[in-house]
This record gives sequence, C-alpha cells and structure tokens, in this order.
Amino acid sequence: MSDTDSFIDEVTEEVRRDRMFLLLKRWGWIGGLAVLAIVGGAAWNEYSKAQDTARAEALGDAVIAALSSNDAASRAEALAGIEAASTGGDAVLALLTAAAESGNGDKAAAVARLEALASQGELPQIYRQIAAFKALLLQADTLPVADRRQRYEALAQPGAPLRLLALEQLALIDIAEGETEAALARLQSIREDAEVSTDLQQRATQLMVALGAEPAPLPTRQG
Repeated sequence: MSDTDSFIDEVTEEVRRDRMFLLLKRWGWIGGLAVLAIVGGAAWNEYSKAQDTARAEALGDAVIAALSSNDAASRAEALAGIEAASTGGDAVLALLTAAAESGNGDKAAAVARLEALASQGELPQIYRQIAAFKALLLQADTLPVADRRQRYEALAQPGAPLRLLALEQLALIDIAEGETEAALARLQSIREDAEVSTDLQQRATQLMVALGAEPAPLPTRQG
C-alpha cells in the first residue's frame, strides 16, 4: 500500500506540474504585462520627478536672474515675463512681481495684482491670505479705515494663517483712532498667544510700553 500511495502522489504531482505549465503557457503573458506595467510605472514616476525638479530649478534660476537687477521696473518686467508650470509657482511670481511694482512706485498695479491673486479660489489659503494682507498694507493711506478694519478682521479669524499679523494691524488702527484700551487688549492677546513669534511678541511689547502700559511678565514657554 505504501508503494501504491507513493506512486499515486508522484502521478498527482506530475499532473499538477502539467496543469501549471499549461496555465503559464496560456496566461503567462498577463504576468509579463503586469511586470512591464510595474517597471514602466516606476520609470515614468522617476521621469516625472526629474522633470518637476528641472522645471523648479529653471523657475528658480529665472527668478534669481530677474531679482538681480537693481532697478525695480526692470525686476517687475522680468518677473512678469516668467512663466511658471504650477499654480504655486504662479502665485509666488505674482507676489514677487507685486513687490517689484510697489518698489517702482506703481502701487495701483501691485494692489490689482495682489487682489486678483487673493480672489483665486483654487489657490491654497496661505497664498490668498498673503496676497490680501499685502494689498491691505499697500492701501494704508488710501483705503477707508472701516474697510481696512473689516478686511483685517476677516484675516484675524481663529485658525487663519496670518491672524496674529492681522491683529497687530488692527491694534495699529485702534491706536490711530484713539482707542488705546482696545489696542492694549489686542497687543496683550498677541503676546500671550501660543503661536506668536519672538519678533512679533517683542513688537507687541514695545507698542504697549509706547502707549504707557507696563506689560505683565509672560509665563515661560515649555519645550
């Protein structure tokens, strides 16, 4: 019985091998295609990364070349002629071009460019808010106080990326309007905020001192 069982096992194994061979012969091309697809996908991914890197480097070189000019008008013209291959690149170019236009004395063009950027809903929030904030700074002497206050309040909402800088501008508006207590309250809230930078915290403290207040010592930050 043992020899018979051994013979049956050998035959069974041979049948299995034959079936496997037939399956590979019939369907093996699918596996080959799968391997080619994986290898091709990996190669395309690496190619795409290399292309993205090359485009980013080309954009960086063009921006550096444009900013190397000592003349603001030339910088603005050079920046405006650069084409970026990404939404983020376009946004950065717009911000740099607006800065050059402002430096050349063309604040109207800078504000228009920044406000157009701020209204592009497909852009990440940080780009839109930076553009809106810079546009407001450029209109400090031309935009009515009520309008500036309203727009800064929108930028100072909880969770907004530039909320502390917007609060600082609101405090400056309060000071200009003679609302000292409101300004001091805003400045104190800035000083105590967990996300405040050292520079902004120092500016808020200096403003409070300039207003005649004695800022309370701040608790030592952990970590």
